[in-house]
Amino acid sequence: MANECGVRRLPLDYESIRFNDWSISYEKSHILKSICHLGSGKSCDKDDANRCDLCKYQHSLELPHLPDMVFLEFKPMDALALVANGKQAALEVACAQVWRETRPEQNLEQKYKPFDWTFTTTYRGTLNDKFRTELTDQTLNKMKLMQRENLLFYHDLTLYEDELHDHGISSMSVRIRVMPSGFFVLLRHFLRIDNVLIRMHDTRFHWEIEHDYILREYIYREAPCSELQTLTSFWTNPDEMQHFLPVKTKQLHKLYFK
Repeated sequence: MANECGVRRLPLDYESIRFNDWSISYEKSHILKSICHLGSGKSCDKDDANRCDLCKYQHSLELPHLPDMVFLEFKPMDALALVANGKQAALEVACAQVWRETRPEQNLEQKYKPFDWTFTTTYRGTLNDKFRTELTDQTLNKMKLMQRENLLFYHDLTLYEDELHDHGISSMSVRIRVMPSGFFVLLRHFLRIDNVLIRMHDTRFHWEIEHDYILREYIYREAPCSELQTLTSFWTNPDEMQHFLPVKTKQLHKLYFK
C-alpha cells in the first residue's frame, strides 16, 4: 500500500511482488507524530502543500483528536473520513455514569466537540475508476482459501489504533496474502469497549486467477459483552471473536475490471 503523503521521510519497510497482471506492494513508515514539525502548539498553514503529516490529517478530517497511532496507507485517511463527526457516540465506557455522578457541575458537551470517540468506520477499501461493482449471491470459496499453498507474499499492516483511554481498543488493519491460485485481502475494524461491547467490520477480497473479477464480502458483527457466550480471554483476539459475534449485516459484490 503506497505511502499516502510521502513528505520528508524515507520508508522504514517496503516490499512488492509482480503477480500475473497485478503489482502488489506495501510501504510502511513511522507512526503519525503528535506535534507539528513547527513545534508544540503550532500548526502548518491549511493550504501549505508541504504541511506535515499531522496537520494534513487534522485539516482534512477536522476530528477533535486522532487515534493514538496512525499508520499510512490502504487508506487510513479514507477510513477515518467515515468516522461520525459532530455527533456524539451513543456508546460509553462502563464507568461513565459513576464518573458523571461525581462531577455533576461539568458540561462536557460545551467542553468537547462531539464525535465518535470509538473511531468506528464502515470503510471497505478505496476503488478507482477501473472497477465496477455488482451485487452477487456468490460466496467466498472458503475451501480453496483453506487449502495449503506456498505463500508468494504476505503482510499484516495496522492502519490506525487507539486504546480508548485504557478502556479497550479500536484498530483498523489490513492483511494481504498472495498464493499461486490468487490473492486474498482482509480489511478489518475491530472495536472492544471493556465490559460494554465488541464490534467488527470485516471486508474480504478474494481474486482467483481464472476469474475476471474480485469477490468482495462485507460483514458487520456486534454484541454486548453481557451476551457473549465465550471465554473473556478470547475478547482480545479478533480471529476468535468473529465466530461468536452475531452477524448484523452481510453484503457480497463482484468487482469487475473495466
